[in-house]
Amino acid sequence: MRGTDGISLVALIGLLTLASPGIAQAQTASADTTFFVTSIGSGKGADLGGLDGADRHCETLAEAAGVRGKMWRAYLSTQGANGVNAKDRIGRGPWQNAKGTVIAKDVADLHGANNNITKQTALTEKGELVKGRGDQPNQHDILTGSQPDGTAFAGNQDMTCGNWTKSGTEGAAMTGHHDRMGLDESPPAKSWNSSHATRGGCSQDALRGTGGAGLFYCFAAN
Repeated sequence: MRGTDGISLVALIGLLTLASPGIAQAQTASADTTFFVTSIGSGKGADLGGLDGADRHCETLAEAAGVRGKMWRAYLSTQGANGVNAKDRIGRGPWQNAKGTVIAKDVADLHGANNNITKQTALTEKGELVKGRGDQPNQHDILTGSQPDGTAFAGNQDMTCGNWTKSGTEGAAMTGHHDRMGLDESPPAKSWNSSHATRGGCSQDALRGTGGAGLFYCFAAN
């Protein structure tokens, strides 16, 4: 009996030893996440509670996924007298997804032709793929309110759903395609951050109607 117990103990220790590297690796990969697409939106269309509310959403999702100790910033621009450029909010980089894949080494790389944002790399905080063109439902419209270079839009045309406070039939928001796919091969269709504006307003239904779900990009700024 004692011999059997001894064998069982040795076997158990062996199994734990074999399992430990994989467990440690998974925890390390999660802790090192510095970029993700939100797995869910606010539930109120493009009303994210402004930039502060969007940042909190990023932080809440990251912490729920086990990624702590980081200062999260939503990749969103705002317009008007105190407008903010999305590219100025997100830190210096580099940034990597939940699987450890680097998507950009710095701000210039992120907004350059060789960034590594694709459907396979623009993962959620859980390391999951986001549905794109060809999937049901298509959710590749990611809220940004930004121009291709990461700056805010000038003028009076609303491109941020009232600086992320509207959820009705008025207003619009610029979106990007996380899967880099659209109706044609034009640069906007393949842009991760500036493809087209939403149509029909800023409600959840309006966002869904143009191929989105109110998702947005989150970057660790520290």
